[in-house]
Amino acid sequence: MLAALGGLRGLRLGRIFRRPPGAHGEAATRPIAPLRPRGLPRYCSGRAASGSEPQGPGKVHRVPAEYKPSQFDKKILVWTGRFKAMEDIPPRIPPEMIDAARNKARVKACYIMIGLTIIACFAVIVSAKRAAERHESLTSWNLAKKAKWREEAALAAQAKAK
Repeated sequence: MLAALGGLRGLRLGRIFRRPPGAHGEAATRPIAPLRPRGLPRYCSGRAASGSEPQGPGKVHRVPAEYKPSQFDKKILVWTGRFKAMEDIPPRIPPEMIDAARNKARVKACYIMIGLTIIACFAVIVSAKRAAERHESLTSWNLAKKAKWREEAALAAQAKAK
């Protein structure tokens, strides 16, 4: 039993269930506030965080991030219909806006590539049918090319013999 408790102590379950001093048994265990996932930042909007110094009412850690768009970003914003012209784009925009515009541009580019692929497939089918009508095939092209190489090799051998 003590070995099992020692193993549980290694899991640090005391953070999840806290007992008041002097209380024993399962009835004394109570869950505390839900745990925050590790790795996520903790923002404060003027209230003092637990275990830290009190902050002034004007101190805010969350700052709205602004993004200065490049020329390419401006073209994407216009192409996706976010703005009518490049002159209408403000000098700084929220990063969510540029992310949404980039995602919309990706989707548009994928649709364009899908359309071009379908057009190319039909073009290949049409050209293959025309080649079949002329009785052309890769095998006949390969045989003709090898015959031409043999002729050139024979002419080169005759020229060396002379």
